[in-house]
Amino acid sequence: MAEPQARFQEANLRTERIRDLGLSIEGTRLESVITEFQAEVSALELSHLRPTFYLSTEWGVVFGSQSIALPFYLARPELEAIQVEQVGHLEGAGRAEILRYLRHEFGHVVNYAYHLFESEEWVRQFGSITQPYMEEYRPKPFSRRFVRHLPGWYAQKHPDEDWAETLAVWMTPKKDWRKTYKSWPTALAKLEYCDRIMVELRERALVETAQDRDEDVGELAYSLQEYYSKLDQGQDALPPGLEGALTAMFEDIDAPESASTEARKPASALLRGMERDLVANVYLWTGHFPERTRALVRQLALRAEELQQVYPADQETRQRIAITTFVTALAMNHVHRGSYLP
Repeated sequence: MAEPQARFQEANLRTERIRDLGLSIEGTRLESVITEFQAEVSALELSHLRPTFYLSTEWGVVFGSQSIALPFYLARPELEAIQVEQVGHLEGAGRAEILRYLRHEFGHVVNYAYHLFESEEWVRQFGSITQPYMEEYRPKPFSRRFVRHLPGWYAQKHPDEDWAETLAVWMTPKKDWRKTYKSWPTALAKLEYCDRIMVELRERALVETAQDRDEDVGELAYSLQEYYSKLDQGQDALPPGLEGALTAMFEDIDAPESASTEARKPASALLRGMERDLVANVYLWTGHFPERTRALVRQLALRAEELQQVYPADQETRQRIAITTFVTALAMNHVHRGSYLP
């Protein structure tokens, strides 16, 4: 009886309007994490600045606001599971990662509250905030001009994100940023600026005090099913001709190539089992968006299944390395060329 009931509850969860799910920060694990973060903010001695928090569709701060949005799916474990299933990635998997995102968003709060972006020194360090904000950006991995905090070399996306990432690194407890970035002079200069300005702000009045919100969870009139279907729209067509790479990595079920006498295992199962780790790590090191990696891995798994590709059980480690290298190479192509194949 329990299993049908669970399926019924999940079906309702997916089809009911999000605003009717009764989601809130209070009473969840988020509440204690935010309390810990507020203690970090209090330690900065910015007497006039007290950010507020709410649930929305994603992390963010409305320009000019002091309210920080957290993804609604972090409020309930079953919503996290659906997020992983649909997108392949959680932004806030665990206490430490939620704090990491909160510090980043607080960087935006500070920037807007004091209008730091208007000062000549801020512009000299980070660039003009009026630069176009491009969702698609092409990072240069390991550039010494930027700190590293969120996955995907996020500081390289826009000057506003560069500042937010810099402040997040600066305020992370027990982080020796001077030691970490001593050989990265441009990134270090940004951190030194942050160190100076955050002391000055203790005596400075706020310029903005708004608490504006965007897509508050209590206003979302669509269902989870509708929400995720919108995210799937507009995905790039995946590259044709994947068969050659798959047949190079694996064997046909009826034509074993390896001398191994071990039992053969389906390549499709291996690909699907690697999906979550691939999605997270490819994004971390390349900036290739999680939803794209997920779609790519799923198509590879489907095609491997159709081709009946297998591998010897005693060669699984080698196969994992091959898959990881192949998917990463395709991701790098997409990040730097805008397509998986030339």
